[in-house]
Amino acid sequence: MKNKYLLFLAGFLLLLNIFAWKEIFDLAGSNNLKVYFLDVGQGDSFFIETPQFHQILIDGGPDSTIVKKLQDLMPPQDRSIDLVILTHPEKDHMQGLIEVLQRYKINYILWTGVARDISEYQKWIEVLTEEQKQGAEIITAYSGQSVKAGSASIDILYPFENLSGKELKNSNDSSVVFRLVFGENEFLFTGDITNKTEEGFLSNSFNLQSDVLKVSHHGSKYSTSEDFLKSVNPEIAVISVGKNSYGHPTSEVLQRLEDFGIKVLRTDKDGDIEIVSDGENININTQFYQIKSSAINF
Repeated sequence: MKNKYLLFLAGFLLLLNIFAWKEIFDLAGSNNLKVYFLDVGQGDSFFIETPQFHQILIDGGPDSTIVKKLQDLMPPQDRSIDLVILTHPEKDHMQGLIEVLQRYKINYILWTGVARDISEYQKWIEVLTEEQKQGAEIITAYSGQSVKAGSASIDILYPFENLSGKELKNSNDSSVVFRLVFGENEFLFTGDITNKTEEGFLSNSFNLQSDVLKVSHHGSKYSTSEDFLKSVNPEIAVISVGKNSYGHPTSEVLQRLEDFGIKVLRTDKDGDIEIVSDGENININTQFYQIKSSAINF
């Protein structure tokens, strides 16, 4: 089993009330960051592997498809994941994670703590409690946190406040939003936020500039506004989407992306999408038809 050593030092910065994590890590490994946007149907699931072989799973899709995906991505003997992030407790993001937590040892779990009155949420709490008994550390996500994973970092931008225990009828606008930074390359993950939350970022002058944008809410017309795209200014947009009755991705969002000259990738068209970064250049591999590769220099 490959050698993984993870140590987070947690502390509050008193004036800013920021919870900071730092890591001591093994420098052995490749020089590339790998980000997988997985085809799990109408839902989200992303897998990150750092050059130091730290593994991070964001969301798990609507069913157990993610389990097979992990079996393809990870060595058979590897049954642990360093960090799991649940962006928000909706079935199309949460159900697959329940399956993962039942099969893998998780070291850290990051989520908002938002409560929902749905059956999947109750099951999520059950497996979360069991993971905690097995030694997993549960972290409540909010703006200002930064996770150091070897030579990559995850900067939490949203939610703006601690929402733990707050019950919401719809949790889309409580999604964890974060930037993955590796060298000169940035990836922005937006969960299922709507224009309302996007406006909050814009009014507070956040630095959102990123090379790769994970398009919010599967390409819903209520997200990915023109002003938001101007602020992010991505070269690549990835839409995680499957067969659905909502019209995702909508023609409005696709047109906006086209108008900005952004390269669009879709899991329903391209299958699993691998984006590899060496800290300066990005290479794209997709699953369906023939493997397509392209180097994009920033």
